[in-house]
Amino acid sequence: MNTLYYLHPDAKIGNNVTIEPFAVIHQDVVIGDDCYIGSGAVIFPGARIGKNCRIFPGASIAAIPQDLKFDNEYTTVEIGDNNTIREFVTINRGTAARGTTSIKDNNLIMAYSHIAHDCCIGSNCVLANNTTLAGHIEVEDYVLTGGMSAIHQFVHIGQHSILMGGSLIDKDVPPYVKVGKFPASYCGINSVGLHRRGFTQEDINEIQDIYRTVFQKGLTYSRALEEIKARKQNKYTNIIATFIERADRGLIKGFN
Repeated sequence: MNTLYYLHPDAKIGNNVTIEPFAVIHQDVVIGDDCYIGSGAVIFPGARIGKNCRIFPGASIAAIPQDLKFDNEYTTVEIGDNNTIREFVTINRGTAARGTTSIKDNNLIMAYSHIAHDCCIGSNCVLANNTTLAGHIEVEDYVLTGGMSAIHQFVHIGQHSILMGGSLIDKDVPPYVKVGKFPASYCGINSVGLHRRGFTQEDINEIQDIYRTVFQKGLTYSRALEEIKARKQNKYTNIIATFIERADRGLIKGFN
């Protein structure tokens, strides 16, 4: 034991890992090479952390779920490479339902955010300060949440979407869109983000035209889905149609 921090002898720590004073790393923890663990951070059993991750002071990784159904079953948190987890973020272990809470690569999770049990976060996401994810949420790649966003359990958020600060999300958010207002509503497509990520203007126009059918023609979602499928098929119509078909909680409201 180092007198400045606690490191359980059974924890597996990679090369060139910096552990600041007063951090606590429990047994059954794996931390990859070139990571930084800030002062006062606590890494609980079941944490699997990849390479080049930066975990800032006060963060709590792999604490047991805040779920009354949890019965002390063995579960994990799996965090990929190149993630930045800022001050006082809390990320809970999974439950028997899925077994793990997973976060892929290259994400920025800002201060005071919470990721609950059994969530699945993709890559290249930004969760702004105080974003709160309830259990079993799926967040695809390149999602940006505004500060103070609160997301209901079992919600699915599609790739390249952006949520306004203070959003209350209780329905699924399809790919490529902007979400704002209250209740959460479609506010156009995330054209600025798509341009930045290399989408062509032709791609953006196609996506925008699809969402005119979904949100601006006054159709039911089932009827809009039929019209989308009747279009000339490309990867965007397929991605959006598949998402709508999977939207078990229903979609956010249309533009109004």
